[in-house]
Amino acid sequence: MTGPTYPPGQLPGANAIGGFIIGASQVGTVAPFNWWRTVISQYANSPVMMKIISDFFDAADLTPEIESFYDKMWNVLTAEGYGLDCWGTIVAVNRVLHLGAGPKYLGWDEGGTLDYDPFNQSPWYSGEKLTQNYILSDDGFRVLILAKAFSNICDGSIKSINRLLRMLFGYGGNTYCTDGLDMTMTYTFSFPLSPVELAIVTQSGVLPTPTGVSYTVVQP
Repeated sequence: MTGPTYPPGQLPGANAIGGFIIGASQVGTVAPFNWWRTVISQYANSPVMMKIISDFFDAADLTPEIESFYDKMWNVLTAEGYGLDCWGTIVAVNRVLHLGAGPKYLGWDEGGTLDYDPFNQSPWYSGEKLTQNYILSDDGFRVLILAKAFSNICDGSIKSINRLLRMLFGYGGNTYCTDGLDMTMTYTFSFPLSPVELAIVTQSGVLPTPTGVSYTVVQP
């Protein structure tokens, strides 16, 4: 009775240091795909099956593709583009935010202070098409995904919400949530929020709000 057929250089315990096999294991960050680990025991002693799998792997090494899939799709910390969009679908958060108002430009008194600014404060309108939709960059969307993932499993307490606020806005200054003890809660920011940040607070669904509880946003 013959034992299982191991690929060259992958015999367990043969001149190995931990998981590193001397003279066989690749040096670097990308480890070669070990197809032997995917074979279940009932097929391990079949020379025909092992030959088919070995020949296929020799003809089509999928190590780069598997590594790329892990980095750009599976690992949320390194995922890019479509990979992050998939993670957004999983945790139920959108990359596109609808802003409440557009940017301010140079204008006159009749426009009102909410729409226009005087000289030396805002630029001239350059004629570009305006939109109230803002697409988050990969880095910004990744933070939003991680925050929403935490929100999905947190207990919804003031302590947990404050932790979420620090994850999202801790770079800008002090931010915290308080309970009004009358079915209301308040998000307080020590710094003015940009339209994008305000959309994250009010529209993204990242911050959990107990049923029947209203909230207000306080900022300078």
